[in-house]
Amino acid sequence: MDTGRARLQALAAALLFSTGGAGLKTAAFTAAQLSTLRSGIAAIALLLWLRGRVSLSSGVIGASVAYAATVTLFVASTKLTTAASAIFLQASAPLLIVPLGALLLNERLRARDVPFLAVMAVGMWLSFSGRATASGTAPDQTNGNLLALVCSMTWAVTLLSLRALERQSSTQGSGLSVVVLGNAIAAIAASVLAWPLPAAPAIDWATVLYLGIFQIAVAYWCLTAAVRHLPALEVSLLLLLEPVLNPIWTWLVRGEAPGSAVIAGGAVILGATALRAVVQSGEIAKPVAFPD
Repeated sequence: MDTGRARLQALAAALLFSTGGAGLKTAAFTAAQLSTLRSGIAAIALLLWLRGRVSLSSGVIGASVAYAATVTLFVASTKLTTAASAIFLQASAPLLIVPLGALLLNERLRARDVPFLAVMAVGMWLSFSGRATASGTAPDQTNGNLLALVCSMTWAVTLLSLRALERQSSTQGSGLSVVVLGNAIAAIAASVLAWPLPAAPAIDWATVLYLGIFQIAVAYWCLTAAVRHLPALEVSLLLLLEPVLNPIWTWLVRGEAPGSAVIAGGAVILGATALRAVVQSGEIAKPVAFPD
């Protein structure tokens, strides 16, 4: 495969991931119902694609639990706050990844990481404190932002767990197994609060099917194909398209306009992330992040 096609696949993955905010804002389903249906459909679709070949180990199970918490919290936070705040606050996960990587994985904490963390903290504060105009699509921005912050923590644990799995030859390449099992766990856990399902319009059921099949399953298929042929740095930068487009789709489809402080915070977070990725471009061994 040529690199041009791989770049298109990475961009397609980012594009599909970015539609999650607008899709999750559907009013017909609760957060628990969306989490059950979206993750359940995604797990089945990916399991069929993998023909049931999923690796299991204690490390994979641990990472799957963290990933399940992440996708569940992402749905819940997106239902309560603006899509922009939810995705930007999740993108602040490096604030935990850098110090925890040094503590748990013996990765060296560099002096040059300190300014990066400080800038990320400013961006996170702006995204957390910013408020959009009162809207039916963001009914409880304070609690939604709190859930998004917790989501950034579980996302950091997920990425650190994936990094630890990639360090062991016996569990290398098990990222998709984590995604399948994690979505299955999320669907089962949320199902306790999901019943009975509503008699929703056909367009809302189509939205849920889209979220599970395309926004997660097909997106991961594109991402998996792309990472085989592109450097981790390039894939990471291409995937930054997701948090850029997420608020735009939500504004176009749902009319949700985040406040200027939220947009400023997101710009700071994404800019700092891109700059750090370029500065550390010599570090090839890091696994590619799996967005929601």
